[in-house]
Amino acid sequence: MGLLTGETLGPLAVAVAIFLLLVDLMHRRVRWATRYPPGPMPLPGLGNLLQMDLKDMPRSVNQLRRRFGDVFSLQLAWTPVVVVNGLAAVHEALVSRSEDTSDRPPMPVYEHLGFGSRSGGVILARYGHAWREQRRFSVSTLRDFGLGKRSLEQWVTKEATCLCAAFADQAGRPFSPKALLNKAVSNVIASLVYGRRFEYDDPQLLKLLDCLEDSLKEEAGFLRQLLEVFPVLLHIPGLPAKVFKAQKAFMAMMDELITEHRMTRDPAQPPRDLTDAFLDAVETAKDNPKSSFNDENLRMVVVDLFSAGMVTTATTLTWALLLMILHPDVQRRVQQEIDEVIGQARQPEMGDQAQMPFTMAVLHEVQRFGDIIPLGVPHMTSRDTEVQGFLIPKGTTLITNLSSVLKDETFWKEPFRFQPEHFLDAQGRFVKQAAFMPFSAGRRSCLGEPLARMELFLFFTCLLQRFSFSVPAGEPCPSDHVLLGFLVTPSPFQLCAVPH
Repeated sequence: MGLLTGETLGPLAVAVAIFLLLVDLMHRRVRWATRYPPGPMPLPGLGNLLQMDLKDMPRSVNQLRRRFGDVFSLQLAWTPVVVVNGLAAVHEALVSRSEDTSDRPPMPVYEHLGFGSRSGGVILARYGHAWREQRRFSVSTLRDFGLGKRSLEQWVTKEATCLCAAFADQAGRPFSPKALLNKAVSNVIASLVYGRRFEYDDPQLLKLLDCLEDSLKEEAGFLRQLLEVFPVLLHIPGLPAKVFKAQKAFMAMMDELITEHRMTRDPAQPPRDLTDAFLDAVETAKDNPKSSFNDENLRMVVVDLFSAGMVTTATTLTWALLLMILHPDVQRRVQQEIDEVIGQARQPEMGDQAQMPFTMAVLHEVQRFGDIIPLGVPHMTSRDTEVQGFLIPKGTTLITNLSSVLKDETFWKEPFRFQPEHFLDAQGRFVKQAAFMPFSAGRRSCLGEPLARMELFLFFTCLLQRFSFSVPAGEPCPSDHVLLGFLVTPSPFQLCAVPH
């Protein structure tokens, strides 16, 4: 075969350009549909990527919302995306149209890493029989192991006691609370999933948390976003292994814990925890080819519950303590309510919530203001649907801007200030608000919401019953500015915990 010459390269380049343009036009033909949401003009091949800050997607989305309204479209390379903003549009998309919008988009990165097709699990799984079966199993099993019952409350209360002891060990010296909060919340999940807790200095727990934190950094990184948009880059030798080193290490640790569990399980005894219950379900369903109970899905369910359940609650508690040292007047009012309702002679209980409207308002305002997952988890339409009169075709990725609901200027009196009064009426009674949506809504709302609510209340009230929190002497007041990534977390800070 002869070498390509200048005479042949020219026509070849033109042919390739025409081919790519036709492919791009084919992917963009949906924009010509009647009533498709407006949006910025995409470039061939790149779409709107150059108009988006992949390191700070919420800011880019909010800027485009001001130009194009509550429902607008994007093209990320060849992937059509519709972004939904504001209470009315988000509620319509997630609740009123939930049958049409409960699917998840494909995740090429996970498939390439060998984490399965994400047909299993409960968070990123595609919408269908397997997801419904796994969600049903997870809800019923969590309930069997104490969700909403005294047994789980006792686990959380016991862990809160261990957490308070670790805070007391700091003897009033400045320290960062993040690591201890991560360990405490991890132990609640470990009790449910593995039937055990770890001592806070256990090397296995420390390694697990290090891997999880590094994997979240990878997840939020620019390369991760780029590989999802251009999955062809995943075939570059060695690149995925380098980019996702921590995620592979975290999955390997999960596999070790499952293997250890399988070896110590006694099938003749009742299940000790969720992992045992899943293994029992695998055995029961071994002759059913339609069953989603298999080893791969066990892995994904455990990973989903452990990673999502730990990180979100621990981050919210970190926000809670930061906001208490930034607003000492609010902290004093919470402690006054704890003294009046609970006192110092016993530990807080879930039944105390009904008599503690201000504390409940503070916890809800922490979640609203912290706004830790601003764009939620992506959805995908499983059939043509409509939102706010706009047509959204089947197979469109849907981004629900939860931050636009939690910070909606038409709903909240002071959306960008920490203001517990957002959840109190004129008589000081706690009020539920329609625009409070930190756990998303509809069929894909957060599976762990009841557990998270229990942990937030019991950990927070136990800590404020025992300690007063303050900015270390001589240190500048920490900022409530955030570090953006997969999660919105406070900038690193230290505090002092003095016995109350």
